[in-house]
Amino acid sequence: MKKIILTVLCLLGNAIYSQKLAVFDLFTELPDMSPSQLGNLVRLEADKLGKYEVLDRFDLSYYANQKNLKISDCYGKTCMEENGKALGVDKVLGGSVEKLGDIIVVNLKLIDVDSAKQEKSLVKEFVVPTTEIKAIIELSLREMFGLENDTELMKKLTNKATFESTLSHPFAERLNLNGPRMGFTCFTGTTAKILHASKNEGGFEARPVMFQFGYQFETQYLNEGNYQGLLEFIPTLTGMDQGMVIPSISILNGLRNNKNGWEFAFGPTFNLVRMGTGYYDSNGTWVYLSGSNKTHPTGTELEKRLDSRSDEVSINPGFIIAAGKSFRSGKLNIPLNIYIIPAKHGLRMGASFGFNGKRKK
Repeated sequence: MKKIILTVLCLLGNAIYSQKLAVFDLFTELPDMSPSQLGNLVRLEADKLGKYEVLDRFDLSYYANQKNLKISDCYGKTCMEENGKALGVDKVLGGSVEKLGDIIVVNLKLIDVDSAKQEKSLVKEFVVPTTEIKAIIELSLREMFGLENDTELMKKLTNKATFESTLSHPFAERLNLNGPRMGFTCFTGTTAKILHASKNEGGFEARPVMFQFGYQFETQYLNEGNYQGLLEFIPTLTGMDQGMVIPSISILNGLRNNKNGWEFAFGPTFNLVRMGTGYYDSNGTWVYLSGSNKTHPTGTELEKRLDSRSDEVSINPGFIIAAGKSFRSGKLNIPLNIYIIPAKHGLRMGASFGFNGKRKK
């Protein structure tokens, strides 16, 4: 019984494959793509599916000349059906590929010649440029014939909400997060204690949680597959809510996922702060040495630390590790990030968000 079933299936498979398919020119006004070129592309991709015996372009041209058929402008169902009968094929495939604004619309139809009925059809919209026409035709044919497709690739080619890559938007709009940034930063450890201390003790009489405002400049040096390589330059001002101005600059290198907007970055950060010279006495109390007199008791060491009484402004380096996600609403991008800066005198951490609109390149 199994042998009989297998034999029947093999016969059916051979019968289907032995059916002849003629692919006619497809109507198109795409730049650098004629109806004949588009027809040849569809013909090649249809042949790859292995479902029919596809007439190649040379056989199609030969039979058309022999029978005086006009197949160059044959786009309608009636014309395709009549030419299919004259060619002696079982199926004919045709349609159109048109560009409507920023969208490419593929319209394919498969006609059974004997029954004169439209057996299969497909109308599909794509949001990629015409340079991806081969992928567009391949995915369209596989979908029309019920074959498995690359779902991620189809999503990139058809879904406007998908984060961009060079595949979906190689020339025009890419996710670029240049724009303002704002948020807060939190100091811990010794640094937090100094900030909170009175000015008589060299403190700043400030809370260790401060508002930040800045601007992010971003360059994408890699945009392939699912990821973008990023170089970010972020100048910020901290502490304005408490009467302080702490300027800083961060230079970050990182990666962003094109599909979901998650990103990770790290790099050096530099800020300008008041640093005073002094020493800690035997009771652990900080003694600030002002002026040119830098003498200190034997057994103590001079060192520098934050001190509001000092006029000396120094560059304080650090290393920042950041992560975040970019949310999108139409053409508005909303990045949300958290970061951490390890340091000898206390950890610094914070969060920021921003916004920007997409620009065409």
